[in-house]
Amino acid sequence: MSEQATLFIVPTPIGNLSDITERGLEILRSVDLIAAEDTRHTGKLLSHYQIKTKTFALHDHNEQQKAEYLVSKLQSGISIALVSDAGTPLISDPGYHLVNTCRAHGVKVVPLPGPCAAVTAMSGSGLPSDRFSFEGFLPSKEKARNDKITELKEETRTMIFYESPRRLQYTLDALTAIMGPEREVCVAREITKAFESITTMPVGELAAWVEEDSNRSRGEIVLLVAGYKPTGLEIPAKVLNTLKLLNEELPLKKAAALTAEIHGCKKNALYKWGLENFN
Repeated sequence: MSEQATLFIVPTPIGNLSDITERGLEILRSVDLIAAEDTRHTGKLLSHYQIKTKTFALHDHNEQQKAEYLVSKLQSGISIALVSDAGTPLISDPGYHLVNTCRAHGVKVVPLPGPCAAVTAMSGSGLPSDRFSFEGFLPSKEKARNDKITELKEETRTMIFYESPRRLQYTLDALTAIMGPEREVCVAREITKAFESITTMPVGELAAWVEEDSNRSRGEIVLLVAGYKPTGLEIPAKVLNTLKLLNEELPLKKAAALTAEIHGCKKNALYKWGLENFN
């Protein structure tokens, strides 16, 4: 390795072992240590590619305690690769505390591109991909989940969630009730695996479709929800709030243009609303 020890962030396959990059394999072979979310799970990948590098368990329950220890190893000249069970570390997976601690101590961090379930599902969903937000997992408890969905009801970007098989039906039913049965939603499951399926339809129909067959909610799931589209002159409350705040400092025309750019709305509609409602 180079003179300056480095933390490499290495994405790993989300199903198909062939999806790891040549650079990723090279790093895993050449570092001194691999910090893995589950050493047994990562061990299968390493065994497949005949990689003998020593592993160290770094997961949600010990990361804050072990981050300083690993940084001390890096400062002593030991290079480390960070991996999660599947996909890109830190994307709903451990790694934030370690990377943040490395940055705080001036330790070099090098992220590699590679597999990510959220982006892979987005590209095949058929939903708008020019603007999207990654929301991770929704809360497991019903009230908190419903509150979060209500909070996101007027989000204009495509929203990407991870969801568990046992909660998928509850979430689809909640989306139907809160966002309306016509909102376009995609269930992408088992991405890159043998039983991969990507199904997009109005959420009312999708909820019924999933309920018809338990196999349709099996495996690793990415849930994508189309953004809110105002009808007619209806403008979401958060968009109006942005317009009002900007209008306090800028001419209405400029405030409307910036608000439209931020939220993906039509500036003419915002400008017209401002003329009718601002003194």
